[in-house]
Amino acid sequence: MAIHTFERTQVVATTLAECWSFFSNPRNLSRITPPALDFRVLSVLPAKIHAGLLIQYRVRPLFGFAITWLTEIAHVATPHYFVDDQRTGPYRLWHHEHFFAELEGSNVEIRDRVTYALPFGPFGDLLHRPVVRPQLEAIFAYREKAVVEIFEAGSFKAS
Repeated sequence: MAIHTFERTQVVATTLAECWSFFSNPRNLSRITPPALDFRVLSVLPAKIHAGLLIQYRVRPLFGFAITWLTEIAHVATPHYFVDDQRTGPYRLWHHEHFFAELEGSNVEIRDRVTYALPFGPFGDLLHRPVVRPQLEAIFAYREKAVVEIFEAGSFKAS
């Protein structure tokens, strides 16, 4: 089983408090997920994440097949860091670290590091380069654009 790492960093013109308020509200996840994934939350969500929070949702990552995904918020260090780990879902391993750092000039650096492994042994690894990695790139590119639009519009509050 190959272990892969995906990292993405962006800078957003906002305060650390506003950025944390947006990202620590699990109700905002659908706002930064591409519509093509048909993302649907199945859990009742609180207004803020906390360690131990389980979030169940349905997503259609490949060829329109629906998959139920359960993640746990494993660690929270307000307002700088949180981790979500897949408990059940499409990956053999999914460990997503979210970092937030205040920069000069009312900017915040948002950094994501995802450590993941694919199911199905060598067959899953064959799909990494042509299918999975490009999909992750597209998902995070969409997210980056959505985050910029949300903060530029001042609509970072939960919808």
